[in-house]
Amino acid sequence: MTAIKETSTIQENKKIAAQLCPVTFTMEKIGGYWKPIIIYHLSTGTKRYSELKKCIPAITEKMLIQSLKQLEADGLILREAKPVVPPFVIYNLSEVGRGILPVINAMATWALENQ
Repeated sequence: MTAIKETSTIQENKKIAAQLCPVTFTMEKIGGYWKPIIIYHLSTGTKRYSELKKCIPAITEKMLIQSLKQLEADGLILREAKPVVPPFVIYNLSEVGRGILPVINAMATWALENQ
């Protein structure tokens, strides 16, 4: 993942926008194409990496790994690695991640009503 220069003008503008607009803050956390989809699939319970990959077959390995890392860094999901061979890693929503479920469910409801 590319390092983000924290002192750049763009990053400063994003911080100001996030403080002024709650939607901007939310989009910083769950924005992008794949993050809401991952959260939606984790809403049904704990999943292994391979289970997420099966649930979202169109996502590339790189994007799944990158999105999971970003969601974990933002505190929306929890990653638990068991020290066995082969590696056994599970993902589930954190308390903060469960708090975003009404937004994700509203998106799903809207989609079903307007498809």
